[in-house]
Amino acid sequence: MKTTHREDWRVIITIAPRYTRIPISALGFTGLDSDLDGTLAGDPFEVAIAPRQLGDFGYVSMGDRLVSDDVDGDYRRRCEAMLAELLRQPHVRSGRVAVTETHTCSQCDLGWEELTAAEAADHSTNQDEHSVEGEPVCCEDAINEFRRERGIPVLTSAGGAK
Repeated sequence: MKTTHREDWRVIITIAPRYTRIPISALGFTGLDSDLDGTLAGDPFEVAIAPRQLGDFGYVSMGDRLVSDDVDGDYRRRCEAMLAELLRQPHVRSGRVAVTETHTCSQCDLGWEELTAAEAADHSTNQDEHSVEGEPVCCEDAINEFRRERGIPVLTSAGGAK
């Protein structure tokens, strides 16, 4: 069946410099001559902030799964805490937690795709007369697993019924 992988957790904030004067040193540009120092101005822009890895303790680093039984939940909580703190800043106008999700088949590791309603209605895209919306399209094992769970007859192959 479908396996979901989450990676690249980040907090994305929108900074609106035209509403609040932000010193350029806030972006880490320090040591500038006082004549070159200034404030940010212009249209709002987004900044993406990646959280520190769960297993990064500064003095030692280890894999996330060694320090957490709920990696996704811990990253979500870490990002939400970061966002709450960032939203307290006057120049931060909005923000959100983002993550990249990929879906793969647990049987064949290919990208997960399902029959759409239109494809299920079009017999030229079906495996057989029992194909339904939501059925995976990557491999026979995934299709048969999906069908067994729903009481739909499994695919038959050249060697007979499975």
